Amino acid sequence: MSFQPSPKKANPSPKPKRRASSWSDFWVKNTHAKPLNPVIFTMQLPPLSSKDPDNPKAQTFFSNFSKIDRTLLLPDEVLLNILARLPDSQRLSNFLVCKRWLNIQGRLVRSLKVLDWGFIESGRLIVRFPNLTHVDLSRSCVVSPRNSGILLHHGSISMHLNTGFSPIYRILEENLLSVEVIDRGLKMLANGCPNLCKLVVVGASEYGLLSVAEECLTLQELELHKCNDNILRGIAGCRNLQILKLVGSVDGFYASWVTDIGLTILAQGCRRLVRLDLSGCEGSFDGIKAIGQCCQMLEELTLCDHRMDGGWLAGLSYCENLKTLRFQSCRTIDSSPGPDEFLGLCPALERLHLQKCHLRDKNSVRAMFMVCHAVRDIVVQDCWGLENDIFSLASSCRRVKCLSLEGCSLLTTEGLEPVILSWKELQSLRVISCKSIKDNEVSPALSTLFSVLKELKWRPDTKSLLAASLAGSGMGRRGGKFFKRT
Repeated sequence: MSFQPSPKKANPSPKPKRRASSWSDFWVKNTHAKPLNPVIFTMQLPPLSSKDPDNPKAQTFFSNFSKIDRTLLLPDEVLLNILARLPDSQRLSNFLVCKRWLNIQGRLVRSLKVLDWGFIESGRLIVRFPNLTHVDLSRSCVVSPRNSGILLHHGSISMHLNTGFSPIYRILEENLLSVEVIDRGLKMLANGCPNLCKLVVVGASEYGLLSVAEECLTLQELELHKCNDNILRGIAGCRNLQILKLVGSVDGFYASWVTDIGLTILAQGCRRLVRLDLSGCEGSFDGIKAIGQCCQMLEELTLCDHRMDGGWLAGLSYCENLKTLRFQSCRTIDSSPGPDEFLGLCPALERLHLQKCHLRDKNSVRAMFMVCHAVRDIVVQDCWGLENDIFSLASSCRRVKCLSLEGCSLLTTEGLEPVILSWKELQSLRVISCKSIKDNEVSPALSTLFSVLKELKWRPDTKSLLAASLAGSGMGRRGGKFFKRT
C-alpha cells in the first residue's frame, strides 16, 4: 500500500495594491472633461510596436489600431495650425496623405500660378484653394500646343509654338482666349476669392476688371498685359490699388495702345498708386502730368520700351514725391525734350536706373540729367552709346553718393575720372565689365578717391590687377570714419 503525497496548494496571488489617484483619473471621471478623454486615451496607449506574444487579443488590438489615423482626433483648425508651421519643403507633399489633408493643405495656399483656364471655369480653383491672395493667370490665358518642344518666353508670358514655321507676326493674339471667356473667369475668381491682393491677367476687358474691382476691395497689385485705354476704365474702381504694371504693345506678341486718354483715366481713378510700370505704352507730357498731379503718393516709376512723344520728360516735374526712376530697353529717352526752362526737376528723386537703353542722343541724355538733378544713386547697366561726352553730362548731378557702371564698353578712364572727382559726396563706386577702363590709367587723384570711399568694387575687365591689389588693404572701407553711415 503506497501513499502519494497530496498536491501542493498553489500560493494565492497577492492582493493588488490600490494605485494612488492621479490627475488623469480625476479628469477622466469628471463629466465636464469629456472632450479630453480621446486625448488622454491616446497619451496612455503603449507604443504600437509593443506586442505581447502570450496575448493574441493584444496583437489583434494593436494591428487594428495601427490602421487608425490618429489625426482624426484633432479638429481641422488645430491640424491647419500644425501644418502651417511646417517649412515649405515639407508642406508641399502633405496633400498626398489623404483627402482631408488635401482640403486642409489647399486652405494654406496663398499664391498660385494657373496653367489651365478650365481649372477656373469648372469651379475647382475656388473649392481647392479658397484663401488665395496672389493669382497669376498669364499662362492660362494663352492656348498653346502641349506636345511642342518650342517654348517662347517674354517676361512673365510663356507659350509653346508649333514646330512648323508660322508667318504670323503677332503670335500671342492668334492663341489668346476670347475676351468673353477671360471676363467670365475673372468674375468667378472675384466671387470666390474676395481677399485677392495681386492679380496678373492677359487680354481682359473693362467688364472683367470691374467685377474684380467691385468684389476684391483689398486688391493692391495688378499686372495687365495687352492693355489699352478702354481696359483702364475698369481699374479706375480699384481704389486701394498701390502697384500697377501696364503692358501695351510687345513686338512679335501683340499690339495694344495706351495713350494719354488711358493715363488720365488711370490717374483720376487710382490716386493711391505707389509704384507704376509702363511697358510698351504711348503717351506724352499731358499723360505724365496727370499722373503726377493726381497720384501724389507715387514713389517709383518704370518705363520699359516706351513710345512716348517728344517733350514728355517735362511732365516728371509734377511727380513731387518720386524717388526712383527706371528706364529699361528704351530706344530713346526723349526724342525732343524742348527748352531747358520748361523741363523742371524732380526734387525728391534719389535713384536713377538705366538698363539696356540707347544713350546716343546727347540732347535727350542731357535733359534726363537735368530733370534728375537731385539724384543720389545712378545705376547704368548694359547701355549702348555711353561714351565720354555723354557721361560727362552726369556731372550736373552734384549730390551723387553711389555710382554703378556695368557693361559700358565705350567709357574710358579719361571720361570717368573728371565726373566722379566732381562729386564731393561720392561714397560708393562700382565698375564692372567696362573694358575700355584700364588700371594703368588710374591717376593719383583717382587713387586718393578710392582710399576714402566706403565701398569700392573695381573689376573693369578680367585682366584688372587693381582689384587683387586692393584685397586686404582696407581701401574702400576707410571712408567709414569720415562719412556717417545712413
